[in-house]
Amino acid sequence: MAVVRVAVAVVLVGAKVLIAKRPLDKNQGGLWEFPGGKIETNESPAVALVRELQEEVGVDFSTASITPLMVLPFTYPEIQVQLEVFTLVADELALENAYGAEGQEIRWVLIEDLANYDFPEANKAILDAISKQSN
Repeated sequence: MAVVRVAVAVVLVGAKVLIAKRPLDKNQGGLWEFPGGKIETNESPAVALVRELQEEVGVDFSTASITPLMVLPFTYPEIQVQLEVFTLVADELALENAYGAEGQEIRWVLIEDLANYDFPEANKAILDAISKQSN
């Protein structure tokens, strides 16, 4: 089974984090996730992240503070992924300008409220890391 490399963004503005709902017709549909997407061949994870965020939420995060958080391999029954997770600290304009550019629902939620949302299993380690950082 080939490994799919995925760049994932934990976008922070103050105590809020950006999450997006997966379309119902996609794998893990209806669950919430951190935005991001597949890393193309010969593309760095950071470049992929900025590209995917522009495509998904309509905001250019190229000037945001991007920091590696973790690399997380995970195997689902149907796919093997390697999540390359970054933290992005954005400014207040991101709160105002971000939207579901691909028709998906997005929300800015308080970090402490993330437990109220259903995420794919692979995201559990990311949620734990965010929780520890915010304490």
